[in-house]
Amino acid sequence: MFEFDHVTTHRRGFLGTLAATIAAGVATMTPLRLEAKSQKPSSKGMDAPFEAWLNRITGKHKMLFDAPEVNGGMPVIWPRVWLNGNNENYGTKDADNSAVIVLRHSAIPIAMKDDVWAKYKLGETFNIKDGDAPATKNIFAKVMPLPLPGTGLEALLAAGALVGVCNVALTVYSGMVAQKMGTDAAAVKADWVAGLLPGVQVVPSGVLAVSRTQEKGCEYCFAG
Repeated sequence: MFEFDHVTTHRRGFLGTLAATIAAGVATMTPLRLEAKSQKPSSKGMDAPFEAWLNRITGKHKMLFDAPEVNGGMPVIWPRVWLNGNNENYGTKDADNSAVIVLRHSAIPIAMKDDVWAKYKLGETFNIKDGDAPATKNIFAKVMPLPLPGTGLEALLAAGALVGVCNVALTVYSGMVAQKMGTDAAAVKADWVAGLLPGVQVVPSGVLAVSRTQEKGCEYCFAG
C-alpha cells in the first residue's frame, strides 16, 4: 500500500522528484502516445500529434480551461457552463465552439480510467475524496450529480472538447508511485498512458499546452 499525504500541496516534492527523475533517467520525458507506438518528430523537431491536436482549435468561440488541480471537479464543470452559455446566448452548438482543457500537475487523474484509479489508489495518492473516503474510481469521468447535464470528461470529449494531459506530470507522479511500490517507473507510466480515457492527448507539458492554445486564439480561464 502506498500513500502521499496531501500530495497536491507538495510542490517542492514535485520539483525535487522532477529533478531527480531527469538526472537519473528513470523515465523518459518524451510523450508516450495513446497509440502506444514510438513516433518520430517531424523534420522541424515538432511533436506532430501535439501540433495536430492544436490545429483542431477552430471553433467560433475558443476557451482554454487551465487545470493544475482537481478543484472539486471544476475542470469538467466550467467547460460545460461555458458551452451552454455560448449555445443559449449566441445560437451555437457544442461542435461550433472549441473548449480546450489542459490537465496538468495534480489534475492528471481526471484523465484516467477507473481501473488505473483502482490499481494505483489514485484517490489516496492525490488526496481526492468521494464523500469522506478516498475515491476508488474516476468520479469526474461520468456526468456529475448536478443540475447541469453534460458535465464529466467523457461527455465533454463526446461533445468535441479537446483534452490534453501533461507528460511531465505523468512522468513525475508515476515515478513517485513506482518508487513507493518498488516497481519500474517506465512501466507504471506506460500503464497510466494506456489507461487514459479515449480521446485524451498527451501533451509535451501542461505549461506548453497552455501557451500554445492561447497562440491558437483561446481565451484563458483558470479552472484549478
